[in-house]
Amino acid sequence: MAGTAQIDLWQAEKVATQVNMANAQNGLRYGAWGETRLPETDLSRMVDAVPSSLAPALSSRAYYFVPLAIADTGETLIAPSYAVDLGDRAVCHRNAVFGSTEAVFLSTRLVEDRFGLAFEFFINVAHNFVDAAGVPESFSELVWSQAEAQVRGESSQDAWETRRRMHDSQNGTRIVDERARNAYFEATFSDALAIYMLSLAVDFDYHDLREREYPLLAAPALAERLRHVAALFPANPGYEFQIHYRRKG
Repeated sequence: MAGTAQIDLWQAEKVATQVNMANAQNGLRYGAWGETRLPETDLSRMVDAVPSSLAPALSSRAYYFVPLAIADTGETLIAPSYAVDLGDRAVCHRNAVFGSTEAVFLSTRLVEDRFGLAFEFFINVAHNFVDAAGVPESFSELVWSQAEAQVRGESSQDAWETRRRMHDSQNGTRIVDERARNAYFEATFSDALAIYMLSLAVDFDYHDLREREYPLLAAPALAERLRHVAALFPANPGYEFQIHYRRKG
């Protein structure tokens, strides 16, 4: 296994000049660099899962799949291969801006399976879309109705925390924190959009989504959100959206 002394870190901007970028069928720009150990067929299948209707809002984005994006430095540095000590210094993704291009560098060697990398990619795409286009009003109305009905759990730690901050009481009067509510809408929509895209690319169990200790959103409530997202952003040809409920017994 290579050691740090044998691996020269590259500046992200230099890496970007070395990558032959591809235009996916859905309009996304992406490329791979270094020893990613990610087959091109798997990479293109994952990127092509992003619904084409999202692409216009992502036109300024470019996604780079690299071995490791290093975290503990003021500049964005990329490792061309993996080493244990570099892995300890890396993060799942780093962002950089090159002129009019907003680049996202995703570490392929920090995750052990296709599920982990796909989810990291899709949650980045989802957040990038929200930054550019916001949250559909119809989705906000849906999750607000679920929160008002006190549906159990949430879809991520961020969604759970912002949901808890939404409501406050002063002198016995229930008050809604609008800033927290908007953050809640953004978190829940990003989660739902990412999980929807993940379901198009990978078969997985719902409970695999839990990352930290918080009550996971009730499955029927998540299914309602995902069906709503699927109606807003239909799957591309060759991809299918399905929800299967596990039968007891």
